[in-house]
Amino acid sequence: TDQLAKAIDVMSMQQKLQAEAKGEIDKTQREYFLREQLKAIQKELGELDERAEEAAEFRKRIQESGMTEKVLKEAEKQLKRLEKMHPDTAEAATVRTYLEWMVEIPWNQTSEDNLDIKAAQKVLNEDHYDLEKVKERILEYLAVRKLKKKLKGPILCFAGPPGVGKTSLGKSIARSLGREFVRISLGGVRDEAEIRGHRRTYVGALPGRILQGIKQAGTNNPVFMLDEVDKVGMDFRGDPSAALLEVLDPEQNNAFTDHYLGVPFDLSNVMFITTANLTDPILSALRDRMEIIEIPGYTEEEKLGIARRFLIPRQLEEHGITEKHFKITDSTVQRIITHYTREAGVRNLEREIANAMRKVAKQVAEGKNKAHTITTTSLQKYLGVPKLSLIHI
Repeated sequence: TDQLAKAIDVMSMQQKLQAEAKGEIDKTQREYFLREQLKAIQKELGELDERAEEAAEFRKRIQESGMTEKVLKEAEKQLKRLEKMHPDTAEAATVRTYLEWMVEIPWNQTSEDNLDIKAAQKVLNEDHYDLEKVKERILEYLAVRKLKKKLKGPILCFAGPPGVGKTSLGKSIARSLGREFVRISLGGVRDEAEIRGHRRTYVGALPGRILQGIKQAGTNNPVFMLDEVDKVGMDFRGDPSAALLEVLDPEQNNAFTDHYLGVPFDLSNVMFITTANLTDPILSALRDRMEIIEIPGYTEEEKLGIARRFLIPRQLEEHGITEKHFKITDSTVQRIITHYTREAGVRNLEREIANAMRKVAKQVAEGKNKAHTITTTSLQKYLGVPKLSLIHI
C-alpha cells in the first residue's frame, strides 16, 4: 500500500510538472503566433516593422559615422547578427548597446585648432598668474602646430603641490586651443578595465574611461586631462598604470584598442595632460613617456597678485556682494598669507578670504549696507587669532 501511495505521488507530481510546462509552452507559442500575425498585418499595411526600422537607422548612422574600413566591417557584421536575432533576447540587447557605442564615438569629428598665438597667450594670461614656463611650452606647441599640421599630441605632466592650479591649467589650455576639454580622475583607480574597458562577454560591460571621455567630448582631438596620475593603485585586477603605457605613447596610441569595442581608435590627435603631486610613485616606464613640467609653490608676492586678480573677484561673486561692501588692503591680504595659511598653493588663502566675506555678507543681509574695510588691525575680528606666528631663528 505504501509503495502504491508513493507511486501515485510520483505520478501526480509528474502530471503537475507536465501540465505547467505545457502551459508555459502554449503561452510562448501563442505570443509568437500573435507577434508573427502582427508583423504580417504591418507588412500588408505597408508599415515597416520595428526590427527593420532599427536596422535601417543603425545602417544609416554607421555610414555617416566616418569609421575606418576595418571598423566599418566589424560594425556591419554585428548589425547582420542583430537582424537575425529575436529582439527580446539578452544577446540582442548586448549587440544593440555595442552598436550604439560604435556609432556615437567621434571617429572623424575633429575640432579646428585656434592657431593665433597672441590670442592664446592672452587667454593663458587671463586665466593664470605667472607660470611662465608652462605658458611658454603651450605657445611653443601652438607655434609648431601652425608650421606643421600633422603633429602628434604631446604628453605633458604638471607636477607640483596641491592648490597651485594644475587642473585649472588644463581647462585654460583647451580654451586657448579652442578644443573640447575632458577630465578624468585616476585617484584610487585599481582596475585595468577602467582604462581599457571590459570584454563584451561580461554583464554590464562598458568601454574604458578613455573612450568614454572621447565620446563625451564629441571630437577625436580634445584636451584630455588625467588627474592624479600618481595615485593610481594596483591589485589582483591588474595595473592601470601599465594600461596607460599604450594610451600615453605617441608612437603606439594611433591604434588604441579598447577591450569592449575590439577595434582600433586613433588617439594620436588627443592632447593628453596628466597631473601629479609627486613624480616618484609614477611607474618609471610611464614617467619616461611624459614631459614633466614642475610647478613650484608661489611666493608671497605671487599669492598677493593671485588674490587680487582671481580669488577676491571670484569670492565677491559667489557671496553676492560687491567692492562697495567689501574692501581689503594689500597689507591685510599679506597678513592672511603669513599668519593664517602655510601652503605652496592658494586654496587655504581663498578659504580665509571667503571666511571674512561671509561675515561681511551677514552684516549686509542684516541691513548694514555700509562699506566694510578690512585692515590688519580689524582682521582678528573677522578671522580670529592668527594660526601661525612667524618665528625668526
